[in-house]
Amino acid sequence: MFRRNQDTQPLSSQSVPTERVTSVLGAGTVWKGQLSGTGGVRIEGSFEGDITLRGLLVVGETGRVTCQQLSANVVIIAGAVRGDITAEKLEIRSTGRVWGNVVAAAFATEEGAFLRGQVRMEERVEIANEPPASQSDGASTEAEAALTPDGKENLNSLMK
Repeated sequence: MFRRNQDTQPLSSQSVPTERVTSVLGAGTVWKGQLSGTGGVRIEGSFEGDITLRGLLVVGETGRVTCQQLSANVVIIAGAVRGDITAEKLEIRSTGRVWGNVVAAAFATEEGAFLRGQVRMEERVEIANEPPASQSDGASTEAEAALTPDGKENLNSLMK
């Protein structure tokens, strides 16, 4: 009667915990480059570049994201995003603004939210573990150049 279904996976092997923010890009911060990894990220500043995240991404009310592709397990938008979004769960809050196409398994908006683009609902959405190959070829990014004008060790080498 209470037998485990053979098709279900144990909780530990399912998706990464997505409900906890572990990193913040603060208001007044401008970042250009690529964001990828696992965990939760909150953006209150300005970010330009692609995002591939296994976890939670929150774009706060003061957050601004410009990208070609934003992929994360859970995306909550209270600020502005210009770019296509792929997520298992997407929520656009009343102050949120999105210009781009959306692919999601779950989608919610609050009254007052703005979306200009197409929404495609899927039963299941897979989030890639790695950024697209064209982005991860080791080439220098604008963020690296901006961080090392005087030749000091850059933040990218510290994060590897």
